[in-house]
Amino acid sequence: QVHLVETGGGLVQPGHPLRLSCTASGSTLDLYSIAWFRQAPGKEREGVACIDNSMRNGATYYADSVKGRFTIARDNVKNTVDLQMHFLTPDDTASYFCATQTGGCYSRFVVGVRAQGDFWGQGTQVTVSS
Repeated sequence: QVHLVETGGGLVQPGHPLRLSCTASGSTLDLYSIAWFRQAPGKEREGVACIDNSMRNGATYYADSVKGRFTIARDNVKNTVDLQMHFLTPDDTASYFCATQTGGCYSRFVVGVRAQGDFWGQGTQVTVSS
């Protein structure tokens, strides 16, 4: 069992950065491929970024909407997967969730293969507004 907790959300002005962290208890996050998702009110859940585990060489993948602005990275000392967000716009306003990706980022995040057994956090709210 992996218990994921997202932190770092809040209110931020457009153009300003924000960093989210996905923290795990009960396991080492480096064993898992981890993705960040977001969901805004009235919209479907969107995959934002994904980072593979060390067995898959830590490959990273990004949604087109965040490429060049967001960076996903591991901090194995802190046992976190962080999402560094730059040049935020109001369109980035959403609840952000992290989740394990059984089978790896390419099949799950890129291709969209469905699977069961993933662990999800409760989410953290990001609001981009002036």
